[in-house]
Amino acid sequence: MELVLKRSYFEKGTNGALFINGNLICFTIELPWKDNQRNVSCISEGTYEIVARHSHRFRNHLHVLGVSGRSLILIHPGNDALKELRGCISPVSQLSGIGKGWSSRGALNKLLALCHQAFERKEKVLLTIKS
Repeated sequence: MELVLKRSYFEKGTNGALFINGNLICFTIELPWKDNQRNVSCISEGTYEIVARHSHRFRNHLHVLGVSGRSLILIHPGNDALKELRGCISPVSQLSGIGKGWSSRGALNKLLALCHQAFERKEKVLLTIKS
């Protein structure tokens, strides 16, 4: 299964729309592009594998693998990129501004349901990020 994240870059954040087979799943928020710098930038455009992950802090969420020069890039809930993200991606149900959105947990749950169906079919889940 391939997820496609189409991004728009702004000085104070990055907004995106996440698609599967051309169908909109949810929107995304991220930090602004700052040359892939750890903790202050969104990650580089490209294609990455996604796997399931669980932690006490975020509960069920997703892990983006193979990001050059970066580690532990997650897809987890958050509604304000500058306050809640350190390079990760947060799905949101609706955008409310640059790097801001609403109902992140609901958007993540929708995305998790689709990804877990693919995992159960033993499919790789890929994320392609582009502008």
